[in-house]
Amino acid sequence: MFRQTESNENFFLDAVDSETEFIPLLSQEDEEMMNAEEIPEKLPILPLRNTVLFPGVVIPITVGRDKSIQLIREAYSGKKSIGVVAQKDSEIDDPKAGDLYRVGTMASIMKILQMPDGNTTVIIQGKKRIKIEEIVTDVPYFLARVTNFESNEKIIEDDNFQALISSLKDLSIQIIKLSPNIPSDAAFAIKNIESTVFLVNFVSSNLNIKTTEKQKLLEISEVVGRAKKVLQALSKELQMLELKNEIQDKVKTDLDKQQRDYILNQQLKTIQEELGGTSQQHEIEELREKAKDKKWSKEVSEIFSKELTKLMRINPNAMDYSIHLSYLETLVELPWNEYTSDNFDLKHAQKILDQDHYGLEKVKERIIEYLAVLKLKGDMKSPIICLTGPPGVGKTSLGKSIARALERKYIRMSLGGLRDEAEIRGHRKTYIGALPGRIIQSIKKVKSSNPVFVLDEIDKVIGATHNGDPSAAMLEVLDPEQNTSFHDNYLEMEFDLSKVLFVATANTLNTIHPALRDRMEIIDISGYLLEEKIEIAKRHLTPKQLKEHGVKSTQVAFPKIIMQKIIENYTRESGVRSLEKHIAKIIRNKARYIAEGESFERKIKDEELEKILGASKFQKEQSISNEMAGVVTGLAWTAVGGEILFVEASLSLGKGNMTLTGNLGDVMKESATLAYEYLKAHANLLDISPEHFTKYNLHMHIPEGATPKDGPSAGVTMLTSLASLYTQRKVRANIAMTGEITLRGKVLPVGGIKEKILAAKRANIHTIIISKENEKDINEISEKYIKGLKFIYVDTMLEVLENALLKEKVSNPVKFKLN
Repeated sequence: MFRQTESNENFFLDAVDSETEFIPLLSQEDEEMMNAEEIPEKLPILPLRNTVLFPGVVIPITVGRDKSIQLIREAYSGKKSIGVVAQKDSEIDDPKAGDLYRVGTMASIMKILQMPDGNTTVIIQGKKRIKIEEIVTDVPYFLARVTNFESNEKIIEDDNFQALISSLKDLSIQIIKLSPNIPSDAAFAIKNIESTVFLVNFVSSNLNIKTTEKQKLLEISEVVGRAKKVLQALSKELQMLELKNEIQDKVKTDLDKQQRDYILNQQLKTIQEELGGTSQQHEIEELREKAKDKKWSKEVSEIFSKELTKLMRINPNAMDYSIHLSYLETLVELPWNEYTSDNFDLKHAQKILDQDHYGLEKVKERIIEYLAVLKLKGDMKSPIICLTGPPGVGKTSLGKSIARALERKYIRMSLGGLRDEAEIRGHRKTYIGALPGRIIQSIKKVKSSNPVFVLDEIDKVIGATHNGDPSAAMLEVLDPEQNTSFHDNYLEMEFDLSKVLFVATANTLNTIHPALRDRMEIIDISGYLLEEKIEIAKRHLTPKQLKEHGVKSTQVAFPKIIMQKIIENYTRESGVRSLEKHIAKIIRNKARYIAEGESFERKIKDEELEKILGASKFQKEQSISNEMAGVVTGLAWTAVGGEILFVEASLSLGKGNMTLTGNLGDVMKESATLAYEYLKAHANLLDISPEHFTKYNLHMHIPEGATPKDGPSAGVTMLTSLASLYTQRKVRANIAMTGEITLRGKVLPVGGIKEKILAAKRANIHTIIISKENEKDINEISEKYIKGLKFIYVDTMLEVLENALLKEKVSNPVKFKLN
């Protein structure tokens, strides 16, 4: 309802209020007077656009045409009536006679108002319906001969008509309540209209329908017919309003929230700008500035431009905006084809490596070789090096030294416990919180495409899980033929890793994926000798700990004999990590005296060790006496380096049962069974009676039962122990052995030779029996490690017994009871 334009409506209400006048609703008397009024033969005609005037209704109209203004002024000054007729086409500025409808309304001018913008607004009231018979003239305005439009306004006040009028009022009031644009005072007006004809005309005038539809209502002669048509229009409008309100109610909550968020974001944006924060435009400009200096390929440049254009089209308040912004920031922060310059001074590199690490000649030699080739060729794919060895020997710190020697950036990435492939390759950027993989993140952090990248604990990577296989993802990273185009899921493009010098570290090769192991250059780093540990402590560990504890080198001194005792009595390791902790503990003890200003002895003394470090944790490993049959020294490899172990065996009367104790694994138990069965099969060669195996029970034990033991390398030791026990012959003094045995009497090679040799030297053993196939391993070991040792290379198990057993019997040999 109330189709008049808003400006006219508001002005009309304001005008009435400003004049403090009240335009009354049409009373019964007014209606009778209006009906009785005579229609002149000729009337000036005022064309109307977009509206139709009904009898009794008051409306404001804006007059703009010169003809119309002249007509209004003359009629108002002469208090004459005018004819008001709607135009067929509202777009026509200068209508002709044919552009006007033939049925209109006679009206009186109530007031003329001059607007501030120069327009003239006229308030008119309809009187009676007229019909244009002929347009007499159109100069200076339309003048027409008119007649009364024949209509039947007589009303039969029956129940049907009353119900019709009541429905019309109810629907009008409902529409007023549902429509937010109609003032509530309109409902009051509807209720207080007395004349049913005026009510129909008033509602018809304010219906929200087209001008052509209103004109049809005006031309309906019977008031009942007109009322029914109005009721149909009201019903349709009410249905539309209800449907509209229903739709609005459904989306109101979301719209209110969006509007609230928008307003808050706009306020936040304004505050940020006032505080000097970055707006969307600033962020885009900043990305453009960074992109200017990038050395990326044409493909990367095109992708960046495309994503930046997409970012400009996204609302900054949308979630996608932050996703695209993070992606673009990652692109511009990555060091595309940006490299640090290598220092090709080989002597300088060798000096740096020697300063930081004592020994480790193979690794140093490989790095110097790489530098030499790079210096000559100018371009070379970086090697993939894997340093393998026990803990504490300097594998991880060596990577930092390599970076310092080459003057490259350094990255360390721990792979221990890694179980998700996405940690390597990243997540797709469409996921919330997506990030590049740790490889790309680390390279972005150091801002260089050729760093030294240490992949620490690569043997601790978890295998295939429901999150993928990280080991398989590492294949592309560590393959020189593939890592030129490493694909990260977040970047969705290729990144060149071929200039990165990867250095992997591992304690053992057994748990590394075979395909991954094949792609790396394996360099074994064995444990240190006692002399090496003393030298490392003197050159590196002690100065480092003195500096970290704020103690001067002139205040604390470690004599060589004291350092040796710390190593032998308080540590048992291939590396020097535990040694460094004990040195730190002693320095902390002295730091207390320094801080309190008390006097103390600068040199560490023997008696102070037990006071500071406690009682000795380990006794020096040593071989045992050969006066007891069945006791033999073996060599073993553990995660912390080489150790000696003892195999003990004893006999007791019984039925030939064999018992194995000492927390042995399946492989070690199988080695014991092999040795026992081989000895039974070849008893005649050693002058052993077959009855020894049926009338005596065998018990074999390996001490330190709380420590799990496994592996095949104790096979020859078990064989020698059993042979000594059943023959009661002495085992050669100061001898140890290691090797795998077979049922056909062969001795097979084993690993961990260098660590086992170090363990033998610590135990003051001079002779070692090993497989002939291990001779090549001995030849690769530096002379200083094997100085003073004698190696006996054997091919068969009988050769082991020939070299390990003496002809001499032990003191107090067992006297076997035979039938």
